[in-house]
Amino acid sequence: MNIIDSSFYKRDTVLVAQDLLGKTLVRYYNGIYVTGIIHETEAYRCSDDPASHAYRGKTQRNSAMFGPVGHSYVYFIYGVHFCLNVVARSQELQAGAVLIRSLLPMQGIPLMQKARKRMTNLANGPGKLTQALCITREQNGIDMTQEGQLFIVDTGIIVNKKDYRSTPRIGLSMAQDVLWRFYVPNNAY
Repeated sequence: MNIIDSSFYKRDTVLVAQDLLGKTLVRYYNGIYVTGIIHETEAYRCSDDPASHAYRGKTQRNSAMFGPVGHSYVYFIYGVHFCLNVVARSQELQAGAVLIRSLLPMQGIPLMQKARKRMTNLANGPGKLTQALCITREQNGIDMTQEGQLFIVDTGIIVNKKDYRSTPRIGLSMAQDVLWRFYVPNNAY
């Protein structure tokens, strides 16, 4: 497997969010590889991004965003869902992470269906994605640049700039004009 190394994540968070499109997220769970091609991301930086968890500084909840690049940042939202991010930022920034919003399921689909208790719409949203891949707060802070229970590989599909769209991020009350959501159009996810 060609696991993406930390140098990939040591760049501007927005560029990393774009470049993650088409890569494959891998979850190793109970002896099964569950994978999907990343089809939607959102970038979150720090002091220049009032919509970011890191905007007001480091807390216990967001500390992973300030930690090593290539590590996971998993948080609980709305008292219902977990969301998976990978820490990514240039040296000029103190914090940053890319929210992985959507996957095209590839491997381990029966496990996803069992975890989601449904046959379709398995990973087309950040909460659905974490539920399908059995990701909880226990996966917060994992080094995703090493083979283990959660990592990203540089295989999947090639996504060129002309192949994706950018829009405002979803569900925000601040920085609504920032076009840091990236997605591959014309797919079920």
